[in-house]
Amino acid sequence: MKTASIVEIKKELTHLSYDELADLCLRLSKFKKENKELLTYLLFESHDEDEYIQNVKKHIDEEFASINTASYFYIKKSVRKILRNIKKYTRYSQKKETEAALLIYFCLKLKAFKPSIKHNVTLTNIYERQLLLAKKTIATLHEDLQYDFNLKLENL
Repeated sequence: MKTASIVEIKKELTHLSYDELADLCLRLSKFKKENKELLTYLLFESHDEDEYIQNVKKHIDEEFASINTASYFYIKKSVRKILRNIKKYTRYSQKKETEAALLIYFCLKLKAFKPSIKHNVTLTNIYERQLLLAKKTIATLHEDLQYDFNLKLENL
């Protein structure tokens, strides 16, 4: 089966009624967890970005608290999982401010994590890459926001 392009889908959606659109959205949400999460963000959380960021930070805190510290192997796996989730949440938002705030928070949590990441090259590289990505993201923002985020980056 050939998948239709976004343009074709958009044209077809303009011909549908409100009820048909609602049915399509509900049906789409049944197939993948990510679809349901995106719809949840768009319907309930997109109007208050600050609250969304706080909820994601709470989720990050919970994930960091549940990391198995028995070996660096498990720590690396968990850190990568947390980072994957952060990327997913920033994709939902599509706002550079949200991405910068979450990356800075991730770096802050990773730097403060015990046992120290300085004893593992892979974890240090992950930390450095995310700092670099945060700097690139901050460079695209408004000057006032750049100043605020750069102050937070200096602490790291």
